Amino acid sequence: CNRPEMNDSGYQDVDYGLTTREMGQMIKEAGIHLPEMSQSNFDNPFGEASGAGLIFGATGGVMEAALRTVIELVSGKKTEDLFENANITPVRGFEGVRYVELPISEVGSVPEILKNLIPNWSWLKGVTLKVAVAHGTANAKKIMEDIKAGGKFSECHFIEFMACPGGCLGGGGQPIPTNEEIRKKRANAIYSEDKSLPVRKSHENEHVVTLYDKFLTDGPCGEQSHKLLHTHFKKRGKFIA
Repeated sequence: CNRPEMNDSGYQDVDYGLTTREMGQMIKEAGIHLPEMSQSNFDNPFGEASGAGLIFGATGGVMEAALRTVIELVSGKKTEDLFENANITPVRGFEGVRYVELPISEVGSVPEILKNLIPNWSWLKGVTLKVAVAHGTANAKKIMEDIKAGGKFSECHFIEFMACPGGCLGGGGQPIPTNEEIRKKRANAIYSEDKSLPVRKSHENEHVVTLYDKFLTDGPCGEQSHKLLHTHFKKRGKFIA
């Protein structure tokens, strides 16, 4: 929260960072027993997330969320027409590195929100979309070395890296103990919740639609969007005090 990027607008964007485990401890200390509490919704604008946002917690989740949107925006078809229940299972799993090829056999018309950037998708017809997913820094290093050597990963259009084993659900701040069996159960719970939600694609989230309609009017990848939604990283030494 003390990073300069957290208050470069003149306001502190994030005041405190809490791990899941710390929050659980605070709930216990407050004497709150969640199973006995009545159900309610989170406050907006962050209270209504899509299933795509939920699966970010598992390795492959960011990739799957992106693909659910890309498939529909480019092909004009529903993701469900190509993958049962919109579950893009080839990018799921706990293998350290996954490589997937998805051929783009046909394209649709460009959505209105993107027309100022891309006139048509014709240049994508016949292209094979190549993506990769890795979790654990050792596996990320393998991919980076392959890219530097000009290997197959250098041809990928999108690569997802997650440092934690299994993704965020296996992070250092999650409830302990954590092992492979527990991580798989957490992933299954995430996918089960995703399946039950009425909105499962990021571009169908009403708050996202309103954001681009009312505020980021130059659309995705526009100047305003890039300025406000992107961060920048700096090369740092191996050890930081």
